[in-house]
Amino acid sequence: DSTMDTRSWTLSPWARQGIVNKILDTLKRHMPFTSPEGMEELKKVALRFEEKVYTTAANQTEYLRKISLKMLSLRGWSQGSAVNPCA
Repeated sequence: DSTMDTRSWTLSPWARQGIVNKILDTLKRHMPFTSPEGMEELKKVALRFEEKVYTTAANQTEYLRKISLKMLSLRGWSQGSAVNPCA
């Protein structure tokens, strides 16, 4: 079936959850929410972002690179500086 996942690499669920937690920590530092609803939304954002990167990355190096670049660009954005992750 052509719709099956043909990824040649995988990460364990606990490793992926660790990455999601790090993404969430970064989001909380740069976009603080105090309400429970805001925290739930940040969790959803972190999960969706990780899932998107995981399903599109060709390998673990690309997966980690894409996440790292996004987290660095978020840090720059929150500090008010223009960061171009493509540069």
